[in-house]
Amino acid sequence: MRRRKAKKIAILPDPKFHEQVVTKFVNNLMYSGKKSLAFKIFYEAIELIEKKVEDTPGLEVWKKAIENITPSVEVRSRRVGGATFQIPTPLREERKASLAMKWLIGYARKRNEKTMSQKLAAEIIAASKEEGAAFKKKEDTMRMAEANKAFSHFRF
Repeated sequence: MRRRKAKKIAILPDPKFHEQVVTKFVNNLMYSGKKSLAFKIFYEAIELIEKKVEDTPGLEVWKKAIENITPSVEVRSRRVGGATFQIPTPLREERKASLAMKWLIGYARKRNEKTMSQKLAAEIIAASKEEGAAFKKKEDTMRMAEANKAFSHFRF
């Protein structure tokens, strides 16, 4: 590689819970630089979760949901001798977290509730119970990696 390695940008913790992971999540949730709106959506979703799930705090439910949909391997396409193989590859910690957040937000946006905070809350609750589309995506990824385990020697 000719270029130097890119610097990591320091992410400040969020104002309410003082967690960097929450800020990363909100940065993924944000559209067109509207960070305050993204924070508002996230905090409303956490409040809705606290109303629906009485026995645990909303942030704990969110952390459990992220943990449940975090993949450990992914499949990558690689051409070997004219044929394309799906090769299972282990993931770095940053990529695991990033994929989990993107899947959760993406499938929350596709839900049928009225507001984004309701959609997000419903998807978080489903993921914490090991249900929902985001959890299904993780299961499908794991299943695909398991099915293509024979090609793992092609790893680059």
